[in-house]
Amino acid sequence: MTEALFTEGELFTGDALNPDFDQVCPPSVIAELTAEQREQRVRRLVEQGHQIVDKAWDLADGRMSAGWCVLFSGGNDSTVLAHMMRHRAQYAIHANTTIGIEATRQFVRDTCKSWGLELLERVAPVSYRDWVLKRGFLGPALHYIMFQKLKERALDQVKRELVTSPRKERVLFIAGRRRAESRRRTNIPLMETDGSAIWASPLAMWTKEDMGVYRAIADRDGDPVPFNSVSDAIGMSGECLCGAFAQAGELERIRLWYPDTAEEIDQLQADVRAAGHKEPFCVWGHGKGKPTEKSGRLCDSCDQQLTLSGMAADA
Repeated sequence: MTEALFTEGELFTGDALNPDFDQVCPPSVIAELTAEQREQRVRRLVEQGHQIVDKAWDLADGRMSAGWCVLFSGGNDSTVLAHMMRHRAQYAIHANTTIGIEATRQFVRDTCKSWGLELLERVAPVSYRDWVLKRGFLGPALHYIMFQKLKERALDQVKRELVTSPRKERVLFIAGRRRAESRRRTNIPLMETDGSAIWASPLAMWTKEDMGVYRAIADRDGDPVPFNSVSDAIGMSGECLCGAFAQAGELERIRLWYPDTAEEIDQLQADVRAAGHKEPFCVWGHGKGKPTEKSGRLCDSCDQQLTLSGMAADA
């Protein structure tokens, strides 16, 4: 294989201290910044994030607000986002996927309560259990179906509740997607419309390093960002364990820390097998099927799993 002629850092033509709306700064460039410069960069990213939200709302074109909603999964990125937007959003939205770790849901509830931010936790009309009993466990190629059924339908419920007049009102969904999360996220739009909903991605230009610096600044300023213990234990929020992008050994890691959740998945596998589904579709996290470029507007934890696995699930 021919080696790349230039590194990401050498190809980067932006200004790390003044992030633009086009190029994500490579980690190698950020690594060369001083601690003071990294803080300067993150403060500028915070300003940029609020600009993205403001520009997104301009797409409402004078229509009335049905609500500004920050999407809060309980993962590290969404917690930083919720912390940053908690004084602007009227609601936090959590999609209860029916196949997640309860401790993460409780973390979301407790955090919103401590902030005085109204939480709209919604469950999709059809549970994960019902879907896998009907279809079997899905792999990377069909992950987008799980997103649609478990998360998008929950957001649709919120939209119907808040938007009473689709012609006159718009709801703003503020999501924590980052372009540096994975290959599938590289070109996510900063803002877009979807019927009576407007989407904004104020963290789009942030890197993992920037997220850490934001937390450090908040800690020093006496306004810490809460940390979900589930993420610390298993390396992800665990709010959606659909298994489409599960890594090898992931179920055993869950079993170590959250045995009740692992037992639930074990029972599901037995029930799916009893429903007549053959391998690999009776195995949770089987990894069969080539990942597609389809990417949901949430599912940051799934994208992180795909990045960690090096897309090794191409089978």
